[in-house]
Amino acid sequence: MDVAIPTEEPQTELAEDASTNPDVLILGGGPAGLTAAIYASRAQLRTRMIDKELPGGQLNDTSDVENFPGFVEAIQGPELMDRTRQQAERLGTEILMEEVAEVEWHADGSLHRVTTDRGVHESPVVIVATGAGPIELPADGAQAFKGKGLSYCAVCDAFFFKDKNLLEIGAGDSGFTEALFLTKFADEIHMVVRHGEDDPNRFRAKDQQLVDKVLNNPKVNFIWNTEVAEVKGDGMVSSVVLKDVETGETREWATDGVFVNIGHEPATEFLEGKLAMDELGYLFTDVRMRTEVPGVFGVGDVRQLSGEYAQAVVAAGDGCIAALEAERYLENGQWPSSLEAVEL
Repeated sequence: MDVAIPTEEPQTELAEDASTNPDVLILGGGPAGLTAAIYASRAQLRTRMIDKELPGGQLNDTSDVENFPGFVEAIQGPELMDRTRQQAERLGTEILMEEVAEVEWHADGSLHRVTTDRGVHESPVVIVATGAGPIELPADGAQAFKGKGLSYCAVCDAFFFKDKNLLEIGAGDSGFTEALFLTKFADEIHMVVRHGEDDPNRFRAKDQQLVDKVLNNPKVNFIWNTEVAEVKGDGMVSSVVLKDVETGETREWATDGVFVNIGHEPATEFLEGKLAMDELGYLFTDVRMRTEVPGVFGVGDVRQLSGEYAQAVVAAGDGCIAALEAERYLENGQWPSSLEAVEL
């Protein structure tokens, strides 16, 4: 993929005086971005983070986190991210709630430029940590009932479904985590699975301990060899049309709500034509998180390979590496002429 890098500075008025430009500009405030901010700030680099929402990423929508190092007992995702944000701010990170509209990369050591809905920022280093968002259910009626009984966030919406009968769509780690969380509120949860019960690859989830917890929970049942073809209701979800993936036969299933967790897609639309990425939108980097553009790094769930795992601790490791490499780049200005991308 050819990426054009302009060598001339466009005549755009900056939102801030050049003397306040950061050494490191981080786009996104999940575990990857916040960890990069912590390491960059501790290295005495002027560090600015931009996030269109409250920093924390997907962990802001996660309940019990049991696999992040350092916590004997499970910690709530929002609390973990709030602590991390406060740590970054204590060390000097400036955090702004703005949405990125456009980026412009500049060669020969010139400052990269990021335009947001609030202004323009320039920096020699940009760390892309914009994370990933949920893939929407590809069923008729799904868009119309979003927020009306169909949800992509159990932590956000489970409270409204106390003592209800629910469907969980998704058999990966996130889907199982969500189903387990829903058992605290709902009477019964049916997980819709595309594969057969005897299929050794019936679940995408890699966390067997988590899977076992759900399998042994009396509130959870499974609907095998099935996908949701349509979401129906009168103002609010009242039923779905289930389709047998082998026979094509359909049937209507009454439900009080539908929770969807069928994967995520990287938030890299604004980088199309700006950075090399695969067909799914994941950025190509080398093992040091460097993209093909000098001074620009990709970390966390936007990066190929790391996005496959979608784990906070992996994202945090990416952020650490990028910050350390950013410090090195600012000192010596060296960047490889070609990168060996991680293509798996």
